[in-house]
Amino acid sequence: MSKWLSQEWLDETRKMAEGQPDRPGASARMQYVVTGGPDGDVEYYWVLENGKLLQSTLGHLDDAEVTLTTGYEDSLKIQKGELDANAAFMQGKVKVTGNMAKVMSLLPITNSPEYKQLQADIAAITEF
Repeated sequence: MSKWLSQEWLDETRKMAEGQPDRPGASARMQYVVTGGPDGDVEYYWVLENGKLLQSTLGHLDDAEVTLTTGYEDSLKIQKGELDANAAFMQGKVKVTGNMAKVMSLLPITNSPEYKQLQADIAAITEF
């Protein structure tokens, strides 16, 4: 088990995501910001290429196409599967800056059976 939002956790989840199907065109450079956590704000980023997670790293990505900012409690609920990522976005619980069309093109992936299973598998190895 690795601690949520640690680099160890990001490394483990990236490896787990290797089995996700190819999704041509699902490519993005995404910055995530989780605010108000017990250890302060956390920034990490993903680099996706055709649905494959190539990078998942703590820190700031200077050339991110999209930045998603979420409060700690809502981010925790999303990660645990208690709050649907699409619903959180539509409710304004996930603030998006940058290329909104890119985000909209990626949202359907979060409803795929493969993604839902990956989310459950990740929650099972995460220390919250």
